Amino acid sequence: MNARVAVLIASTLYLERMREATGVLRELGVPVTERGLSAHRTPDETAEFARRARENGFAAIVCGASRAAHVAGLVAAHTTLPVIGVPMSGGTLGGVDALCSTAAMPAGFPVATVGIDDARNAGLLAAQIVAHGDPAVRANLDRYRERMRRRGAEIDAQLVR
Repeated sequence: MNARVAVLIASTLYLERMREATGVLRELGVPVTERGLSAHRTPDETAEFARRARENGFAAIVCGASRAAHVAGLVAAHTTLPVIGVPMSGGTLGGVDALCSTAAMPAGFPVATVGIDDARNAGLLAAQIVAHGDPAVRANLDRYRERMRRRGAEIDAQLVR
């Protein structure tokens, strides 16, 4: 399988934070495409991207946005692919506004939502979606988890005396 994941970044203000998703996807062997699409600045282009995402080989779409964070909802309205929202910190509420907006989708248009600024977990969730049909990505995820387990064991060994 050669399913891809799209990472939509609504603003350059959090480009580097959203690249945590892109980085972990690449680390796990998942082809990834980054796009600068916004619910407000490029609504038509964003909707068209979402409508064509499945036929273009995407298995999931990760969307990062702050404040009203509408990009994930706009995408979810135009595709039945899994959509993962990353509420980004910004503005006076520090990302709580984006978290509430991303998590509070109306019935029928779900958006999986990770923690504020947690693009890495969004990338991991997207990789898990891809891994369902891709044994190579599944094996990469298993190795990733084993590395995490070993790191945890090392910390524990340092503390237990």
